[in-house]
Amino acid sequence: MRVSILRCCLVWMLLVMVPASLLGQTQPVQTQPVQTQPVQSEAAQQGQTDVAAAGHGQAEQGDTGGAILHTQGEVWVNGYEAKDSSAVFPGDLIETKPDSPASLSLDGSTVLIQPESVARLQANVLDLDHGSLSVGTSKSFKVKARCVTVVPVGNEWTQYEVTDLNGNMQVAARKNDVKVEPELNPRKPAPTTEDSHGTLVREGEQKSFNETELCGAPPRPKLASPLVNPKWIAAGAAGTGILLCVLFCSGPSSKPVSPTNP
Repeated sequence: MRVSILRCCLVWMLLVMVPASLLGQTQPVQTQPVQTQPVQSEAAQQGQTDVAAAGHGQAEQGDTGGAILHTQGEVWVNGYEAKDSSAVFPGDLIETKPDSPASLSLDGSTVLIQPESVARLQANVLDLDHGSLSVGTSKSFKVKARCVTVVPVGNEWTQYEVTDLNGNMQVAARKNDVKVEPELNPRKPAPTTEDSHGTLVREGEQKSFNETELCGAPPRPKLASPLVNPKWIAAGAAGTGILLCVLFCSGPSSKPVSPTNP
C-alpha cells in the first residue's frame, strides 16, 4: 500500500515540476529534399534503344560498304527470298521479280531497283546485269553495266537513271550531270566522244549507248562437253551398218536347198 502511495506521489511531482509546454514538444527533423530522376516510359526507352541501334548499324554499314534492302513484293538475294529491311553486303546478287521493286539505303545514297532487274552490290558501285535503276547520291555512287560505268560529275546531290535491256543502255540525268565512261579496249580504238574520258550527260538530258559497240559482243555461253566421245559414236554406227549389211544385203543362194535323195 505504501509503495503504491509513494509511486503516485512521484508521478504527481514530475507532472508539477515539468512544464506543460515541454510535454509533447518535439525537435523538428530537417529533411533534405530528395531529387528523383524522371521515370521514362517504355516507349521512350525503346526509342532510345532503336536510335542507338540504328546509329550502330550505320557505323557498321559505313565500315563494311553494306546497305539495307527494302522490299515490296518478291525480291531474291543470292537465290533466297529476302525479307523487308534485310542487310546486304558487297558481292550479294539482288533480283527483283515482276511487280516487285526494291530499294537500297546506303551511306549518302539511295538506289531504287525496278521490277525484273538483276544487279550485284559492290563497294560504292552497283553492277547492273539487266533492268532499270534510279540513283540519288551525294557520295558519287556509281552504276556499271558490262564495261560502261556511270559516274556523277560532282559530290553534290545527283539523281540519274540507268536502263540496260538487250544490249541497249540508256542514261538520264535528272539532277546535276553524270559521265558515261567505257573501259578502254586494247583491241579496238577508243570511241570518238565529246570528252576523251567519257560522254557527258547533262542535267535534263537522256542518251543511249550500244554496248556491243563499246564493249564488243557478249561472250557466248559455254556448251557442256558430250558425255560420249564422238569417235566411239562413229565406230558404233559403222559396226551397226556392217551387221545390217551381212544380214540383209547378201543375195539368195545359187543352189537350191534340197534333199540329196529324192
